[in-house]
Amino acid sequence: MIIDCHGHYTSEPAAFIEFRKQQVAAFTDSSKMPAPPQISDDQIREKLEPAQLKFQRERGTDVTIFSPRASAMGHHVGDAKLSAEWTRICNDMVHRIVNLYPKNFIGVCQLPQTPGVPPENCIPELERCVKELGCVGCNLNPDPSGGYWKEPPLTDKWWYPFYEKMVELEVPAMVHVTGTCNPAFHTTGSHYINGDTTAFMQFLTSDLFKDFPTLKFVIPHGGGAVPYHWGRYRGIAQDMKRPPLKELLLHNVYFDTCVYHQPGIDCMTKVIPADNILFASEMVGAVKGIDPETGHYFDDTRRYIDGSTILSAADKKKIFESNALKVYPRLAKQIQKQGIAATA
Repeated sequence: MIIDCHGHYTSEPAAFIEFRKQQVAAFTDSSKMPAPPQISDDQIREKLEPAQLKFQRERGTDVTIFSPRASAMGHHVGDAKLSAEWTRICNDMVHRIVNLYPKNFIGVCQLPQTPGVPPENCIPELERCVKELGCVGCNLNPDPSGGYWKEPPLTDKWWYPFYEKMVELEVPAMVHVTGTCNPAFHTTGSHYINGDTTAFMQFLTSDLFKDFPTLKFVIPHGGGAVPYHWGRYRGIAQDMKRPPLKELLLHNVYFDTCVYHQPGIDCMTKVIPADNILFASEMVGAVKGIDPETGHYFDDTRRYIDGSTILSAADKKKIFESNALKVYPRLAKQIQKQGIAATA
């Protein structure tokens, strides 16, 4: 089974996008908040069929672990009340998609994070999404301030109540920032990669996983700068008298394959053990076009794994299927519940 662990709902109907604009505008000028958008199943299908579903079929993947659009989470916008309302609407929309296409998508939830608001504020929504909506994980933003990094590191005990709930519910978190309001950073080109790399460095310098030995994180976008600079991080850990990275982090931290060229995937798979890599595409997401050097879409990432001369058949099975089932303990049951079968 080809399991894509990183998909976002980026083909929303126009009414959904317009509602968010009105919601933000009403908050900033004290106008009356708009009513939630009334969107039909046909409107959802009209946008989704020629996008994620079309590419799933063409590229030969079976199921996508699917969450709301990351750049639109907007944790730095408004206050905790606005974030909670927007998050619930986004998660409910993803749940509708899972119900419409149960053999194609499994849900992962957005969290109602807000700068300065303790992470335990997100626990009720996490519990709702896991217990009522069938979500198998969550997206956790290490920087709700949108590019200004005002929160404590992910390893600070400020986050611990939320981690306790993650462990209790047996759900991992994908470390995923949202859009940036800092003009120094491009959202998908630098801020996303900054978030990935920063989270890894925070994990390296802490004993978080001694306190939470079963806690699991997926660092997306190939781990940001991490695989390319693996020697730097090994050396920093050694200079700090930390354990080797394999012992320190690789029982708890995993990386996805949202790397959009063959040399990048080859670098990643030479450096990071196959046991710690999950297949992902992030389509339709950060890069939508066709690579003129290959004639194929940049985000057709299955092609890179299939084309690897570094990975064995057993490694490829781990990346495509086995690792996702290991990292997402609720996934196998949800696959069975939704009647998903391998077709690729």
